Amino acid sequence: MTTLSPRRRKEVINALRRGTVPFNGLDVLAVGLERFQATVDDELATAGSGGAVFKAVRGEYGSGKTFFARWLGERAKRAGMAVAEVQISETETPLHRLETVYRRVCESLQTAEFPPSALREVLDAWLFSLEQEAGAEVDTVLERRLAAVSRTTPAFAAVLRAYRSALAAGDLATAEGLVAWLGGQPHVAAKVRRSAGVRGELDHFGAFGFFQGLLTVLRDSGHPGLLLVLDEVETLQRARADVRDKALNALRQLLDEVDAGRFPGLYLLITGTPAFFEGPQGAQRLAPLAQRLATDFSGDPRFDNPRAVQVRLPGFTQDSLREVGARVRELFASDATDPQRITRLVDEAYLADLAAAVSGRLGGKVGVAPRLFLKKLVGEVLDRVDQFPDFDPRTDYTLLVATAELSEVERNAAAADEVTLDLP
Repeated sequence: MTTLSPRRRKEVINALRRGTVPFNGLDVLAVGLERFQATVDDELATAGSGGAVFKAVRGEYGSGKTFFARWLGERAKRAGMAVAEVQISETETPLHRLETVYRRVCESLQTAEFPPSALREVLDAWLFSLEQEAGAEVDTVLERRLAAVSRTTPAFAAVLRAYRSALAAGDLATAEGLVAWLGGQPHVAAKVRRSAGVRGELDHFGAFGFFQGLLTVLRDSGHPGLLLVLDEVETLQRARADVRDKALNALRQLLDEVDAGRFPGLYLLITGTPAFFEGPQGAQRLAPLAQRLATDFSGDPRFDNPRAVQVRLPGFTQDSLREVGARVRELFASDATDPQRITRLVDEAYLADLAAAVSGRLGGKVGVAPRLFLKKLVGEVLDRVDQFPDFDPRTDYTLLVATAELSEVERNAAAADEVTLDLP
């Protein structure tokens, strides 16, 4: 199991206590993902060496798709890549408006060194590396680096030049405005745009070129690629028919651009439910998209091909739920007042009982139980064992699950009324 620093351990435990997916330290919780590790590392290496990769991950609600995406994001950052996670939404981030997707990418952009939004830091690193390489020949090297970008997206290159000039002149307000425009933000002041000789705002077709420009800047600033996660694409199924069809076509177009090599350094990951990939309101509505995503899942899941364009998550069992509980317990015990007491009172048998009780509260659907199980384990069991010397979870704790604390998926799995379950 990966060793985490005390700060990382605290971040993971705090996130689980809140019932959310941690952003860091996910290797310690990655039960069942070992089968994908070698393949995704190879794919990240492909993107990092100038190739492009597309992957689709399918799983029911609550099966760990977001966890998989963030686990992959950690591996990408360790490989030096940048990461952006975008939640697809009909109102906030419609997929058929790529300029909005690009803006969300820039807002969520992060690296191993910088949290979101890291766009400004990436641009400054790009300029620093340029000056270190060029010395007195900065202008010559700048034009050489921007040549490829200028051919496809002259506005992106023009704003980069203007950004460098604004920083050199100490005009920080203009520099910040130019960063906002490069990030696809609307309503940038006309004065700022005039300083770079550009007009208007980014549109859907211009966003393709801006993605190319961003990948170029990332590569030249020491980040060999970008992992872009488009999460929850299944929400397209609930959109109006015209919006849904536009979005599906935009996704097909994006996949074609990746295949054509237009985005060197891009690893594009989408996540969705089986209904999105197979149902009549999802990918099957657009035959070319369905063909690109087609994967045979009729056989034994043990023999699923991790290299396929679409992979399915294995889902949790009682054994894997207990295993992830044991990993969290060891993580918690590392900073506990009495680690041995934690291990003794919250032993393997207790973890198995708690896992069974939580999944039983959710109608026996183990696949949707991990979030609630870990939330209860950390916030209601481990915290109390650590703080109260006379607390014994088998005699002093009763599992109570209130409807208000459940997600929509968990509520659908559970009974409507509050139920109290006594652990054996």
